[in-house]
Amino acid sequence: MEVTVRIPAVLRPLTGGEESVTASGANVAALIDELESKHPGIKGRLLDAKGVQRHVNIYVGEEDIRFLDGLATELKAGDEVSIVPAIAGGR
Repeated sequence: MEVTVRIPAVLRPLTGGEESVTASGANVAALIDELESKHPGIKGRLLDAKGVQRHVNIYVGEEDIRFLDGLATELKAGDEVSIVPAIAGGR
């Protein structure tokens, strides 16, 4: 079951400059493992010992996985997964 993963600019050096890639996985955790096998280093930029890093948001469709089942969020063929780095700023 293949899904499309939207890659933010900051991670594109790991995907050969690609804005989106395809990968498979029954859930988000398995998808990230497959992404790591195809694009080494990406998992370390997304996850830490507690799960998804605080400054990274992952969406399945329009839904943030933090409000679904986290890394256990199930995926189906044709889903679009977006990796969105959090933006901070101010003074």
